Amino acid sequence: MTLTTAKYYTPSGRLIQRDYSHQSFFDYYNHKDLDTKNMNDVKMTDGGRTVYGGGGISPDEKYTPPKPNPFQIQLLTKFAFFNFSKHYFATHDTKLPDNWAPDQNILTDFHSYMLGEKFTFTEAEFAENNDWIKRSLRKEMYVAAFGADEAFRVGVETDPMVEKAIDSLPKAASLLESARRVIVQRMK
Repeated sequence: MTLTTAKYYTPSGRLIQRDYSHQSFFDYYNHKDLDTKNMNDVKMTDGGRTVYGGGGISPDEKYTPPKPNPFQIQLLTKFAFFNFSKHYFATHDTKLPDNWAPDQNILTDFHSYMLGEKFTFTEAEFAENNDWIKRSLRKEMYVAAFGADEAFRVGVETDPMVEKAIDSLPKAASLLESARRVIVQRMK
């Protein structure tokens, strides 16, 4: 068992814990207000940004994944990608080339499969979800062709949240360099 007996402070001296003195244990851990700020506890980071105590550490970059649309929900709840993969590999070799990705032929086969299985969708829905379908097909078909670990790797590589994080790396490097400069100036 790990028991915390102290409060958490950042290097700038900011208390990042929310106040728990006037609420139940349940309310503390199941709160909904994630943007709590203690306006009386104002600090500056090494990079010169203003931060507030009491609400945890807020990310510099926020990514809110899009909610699945009705077409996507239908495909997921009816296991369309898993069932298509099973259907496809029943008549095709499970060997796929390295870095394989669904081409137009696979999309056409998937489209035909969906029609045959009585999925309800419009051509516009299929077209506007094309990239999502390709990512989902690739990940599912990698399970049969290369195994679950490789499918997971492909899922991570094509995850929009991971792509956003990678796109944010230059900004993170810039923030780190800025903080280093401030620390060096303080030491002089």
